[in-house]
Amino acid sequence: MTTLAKDTRLHIRCDQETRRLLDKAAAYAHMSVSEFVLRNAVEHAQSVVQTHEAITLSQDDFAAFLDALDTPPQVNPALQRAFARHAKHVQ
Repeated sequence: MTTLAKDTRLHIRCDQETRRLLDKAAAYAHMSVSEFVLRNAVEHAQSVVQTHEAITLSQDDFAAFLDALDTPPQVNPALQRAFARHAKHVQ
């Protein structure tokens, strides 16, 4: 297993009640508060990123997607306008 160097710091301020809760949870998990917060933050961050970057399709939708790739629509004025808008707003 490769261990990555921890070369940056993250400073977090919280109220005393939150700190007590984190201390207790970290103790139950047999790790430091830093390890507990980092591990849980990373797991949640991975979940959030996955939710925003992944697309899950049903079998029917996937088949329709593949069909659309195999038989693209004919170019028409509406499609040309959509491509122009896209080119203008997305770099």
